Amino acid sequence: MKEKIIFGIGLSFLLSSCSTHYNTTSSSAPKSAQPRPTSTPSASQTEQEYNSLIKTYKPETAEVLTDLFNNSSNDPKTSITVTNKSRCNMVLSITGKNYSKKIPIAAGKIGYAMVLKNQNYSLSGMVCNSVYKKTQYISSSYSITLSN
Repeated sequence: MKEKIIFGIGLSFLLSSCSTHYNTTSSSAPKSAQPRPTSTPSASQTEQEYNSLIKTYKPETAEVLTDLFNNSSNDPKTSITVTNKSRCNMVLSITGKNYSKKIPIAAGKIGYAMVLKNQNYSLSGMVCNSVYKKTQYISSSYSITLSN
């Protein structure tokens, strides 16, 4: 069963790497939009940032697939995958010790990145008009699904 799931994710990555959009899996919903500070980007600002990033973003497809298929405990890195099941494009920010990356994820697609294992990472982004923010200790491949 695990092999079928990994094969499905791998196939999804391969198919998504053929276009300018990206795809992935798991569960965690964005937090509801409350009155937010002025530093939180609006949906239109997020869309502008997405359009700017998508022009130059280089996905780490091969590394992520290798991590998902081999799941080597000796490798110092592991993957983070985010499925965007919303109707809006988003930009996911991943920050940790000596690490910072922004990943453009199209509506209905999957985004992914490789990070060092055994560290805390802050994951944040705007999903339509909802803010998603979570700090997560990553020790093995990690996957979440966001929707509006």
